[in-house]
Amino acid sequence: MKNSIPFLLLITVFSACSSHTKRIMVIAKGSAIINTDTKTITLKDGGGTDEKTADFNQSGALNIELKKEDGTTTINIADKGLYMLNGKNDTIIGSYQQYGAVPKETKIITQAELAKDIDSLIALTENKNVSSANKNYFILPYHAVKITDNIDAFIVAPYHRMTSIEKQGNADPEVYRFWSIKEIRETIDHLKTMTKKSATPINN
Repeated sequence: MKNSIPFLLLITVFSACSSHTKRIMVIAKGSAIINTDTKTITLKDGGGTDEKTADFNQSGALNIELKKEDGTTTINIADKGLYMLNGKNDTIIGSYQQYGAVPKETKIITQAELAKDIDSLIALTENKNVSSANKNYFILPYHAVKITDNIDAFIVAPYHRMTSIEKQGNADPEVYRFWSIKEIRETIDHLKTMTKKSATPINN
């Protein structure tokens, strides 16, 4: 019995830590350096895009100092969960995606459906109908937004072309796909060209 006490204590400590984990995914232009001890994220400008993820095991609210070339911003992380921090000087937009869904056969999309899709995307670029309840997200530059309580959910960052994620057991993966606002506007322009056609086949 004595030997089991340290093991049980370890389980209790691990459960207590994991219960308030704040997992933060940072996407930045150039590079992002995360220091969990000092609770700082340093952005260094450069070419390309950097994606980094770190866990902060702290109960209660967490304040992170986001250091960039033109100054420092305080990012408040209110509670546990998975967060996306936008370290780019460009708004990013995302939503929940059913990556585990079985693709349907090719169908014809109507002009009415095209118009509805265009209106929905335009609303997203204007930060309309965006809420955690709708599982869509509008993240301004140098801001962080909570995505989900599930820290093991998948985030597909802008400019990635990932279209499938392997299931773990029988459960569909919890996936959130993000785009830059530039990508969304390019998609809108593309859909508008399709409205000039009477009917457009698509793969659902």
